[in-house]
Amino acid sequence: MIPVISIVGYANSGKTTLIVKLIRELKDRGYRVAAIKHHHRDVEMDIPGKDTWKHAEAGADTVVLACPGKLGIIEKIAGDPQLDEIIRKITGADLIITEGFKRENKPKIEVLRQGVHMTPVSSREELLAVAGDVRIEGIPGFDSDDIKGLADFLVQKLLTE
Repeated sequence: MIPVISIVGYANSGKTTLIVKLIRELKDRGYRVAAIKHHHRDVEMDIPGKDTWKHAEAGADTVVLACPGKLGIIEKIAGDPQLDEIIRKITGADLIITEGFKRENKPKIEVLRQGVHMTPVSSREELLAVAGDVRIEGIPGFDSDDIKGLADFLVQKLLTE
């Protein structure tokens, strides 16, 4: 089973920025990282007018775009996808980082920033750590710029056998 860490927090707290830096740091260390982003409303992943968009518009339930070095899959599903269903589709990764799945039962790093939001959306039991400039007693905390320290922590907690 691939370990999963969810980066959570309120809008504009810096989740995406933290994830991008963390992915780069882990990749530099040789880890294979998968990222899953949840969005609360419908988004268009395909470009209207392009062939794969036409395939989907014609009624294809799954559309795959394959090219050298990349594979993209768009699959029609009923309702909101469940995180565990998505995780089961991922292979070839050492770690899965999710963004936007704050209600899922996965270990979490919550991004907390003064002036944005200082109260976590996660319970203490779910929190592996916090990132930002707000600390919670008894929970490991990292500055948003301490990517090396956060990566060291994740490697020790999730990637060391």
